[in-house]
Amino acid sequence: MPSKQLFAEHIASLENNYQSALQFCGISEENSILVHSGSEQFYYADDRAVAFQAYGHFLHWVPVNRPDQFLLFTPGQRARYLQVTPSDYWHDQTIDNADWWTDSLNIINLDRVEEIAKYIDSAHTIYMGQEPEMAQALLGGQLEVNPQPLLHYLNYQRAYKSDYEVSQLREANAKALIGHKAAEDAFKEGLSEYGIHQAYLDACEILEYEAPYTNIVALDDRSAILHYQNKRRGSAMNSQVLLIDAGYRLNNYGSDITRTYAKDSAHPVFRSLLEGMESLETELVDSIEIGKNYTEIHASTLRRVGALLRQLELVNADDEVMLEMKLPQLFMPHGVGHLLGLQVHDVAGFQQNLAGTMKAAPEHSPALRNTRTVEENMVFTIEPGCYFIPLLLEPQRNTAIGKMLNWNLIDELYPYGGIRIEDNISVTKSGIENLTRKP
Repeated sequence: MPSKQLFAEHIASLENNYQSALQFCGISEENSILVHSGSEQFYYADDRAVAFQAYGHFLHWVPVNRPDQFLLFTPGQRARYLQVTPSDYWHDQTIDNADWWTDSLNIINLDRVEEIAKYIDSAHTIYMGQEPEMAQALLGGQLEVNPQPLLHYLNYQRAYKSDYEVSQLREANAKALIGHKAAEDAFKEGLSEYGIHQAYLDACEILEYEAPYTNIVALDDRSAILHYQNKRRGSAMNSQVLLIDAGYRLNNYGSDITRTYAKDSAHPVFRSLLEGMESLETELVDSIEIGKNYTEIHASTLRRVGALLRQLELVNADDEVMLEMKLPQLFMPHGVGHLLGLQVHDVAGFQQNLAGTMKAAPEHSPALRNTRTVEENMVFTIEPGCYFIPLLLEPQRNTAIGKMLNWNLIDELYPYGGIRIEDNISVTKSGIENLTRKP
């Protein structure tokens, strides 16, 4: 059970943060902010609901992932949670009001969404959420909706995690590692992608929709598909490589861990590459320090991946030539990581200040999701990768870049797919805490 004290401190910091946001945006403190969890959505032309995921800014206050819930912040008052629990015999509408979090909020129980109007002055309320038309219909057309300066401010601040948030991410890592060990064992036993996936879920004691994202469970050549979405059921006794990217969600905070395994019978160069990538990932984590820009970490990753490729005679070129020709990106097309929290790819990774100034990913690495400077209380992933992707490599076979590549060896390694190693990193005043390695 989470610490009641840590959650109370978390709510106090949110109250201060929201009040500062109003001041920063020049919004009168006579105004309240209404944060909506969101509404249930349905598949097109169907009455079957899509698995619900509440708005991150609502979950920041209330650990309840349910549709049509509302948090009302009014400066100088205790935050009010307008808890809507419909009378319903089709579905279980029970909400677990545990005292570790309810003691920090003023909870108002309602039977219908329409009842929220009794507690809201629409002329002095700002709505944050995905259903502005619904909110305006309930509360009046004068309701202000999703003002961008306010969202910029609050998105930017989400990168800084409270002690409560870090405690949830730390525990989410510990839970996920139980699943990863079960997945590794299942791979060694020769289970299929489907079997490994089920072993992970069983070990974590979760349903698939309860995970923070869809597990990536890729054997052999499929591990070169970065967001591989399938779970093959055929025999996998002869599979040589497993790449599993899977997390655990605790009170809506999700871990994000990737591991790659190779059997002793795998190609010796691939096994050496895996060993080198594991060392490379550790070195990257050790190199993180406050004040370093995340783009520097990514640039260092590309340089290190290139050096490893040269060491294993997959590439014949020096560092500067490789970087100038964007050669490492052929083997690692993604970014080295992203912010982590209530969303797996948490918000404001490109935002440089409270006002919303953005810094795009560098031109040489457009898939990088984070350009922030490393600061205390941030949590992010470090996930270098190295893959043999025909779609990227084959067009270079008869080019100037292709002349630098060892095609005989690449052809031998195509069936082994690729490698990714990913840990979750918390930045503290005294240094770096690897939430994955020492949960």
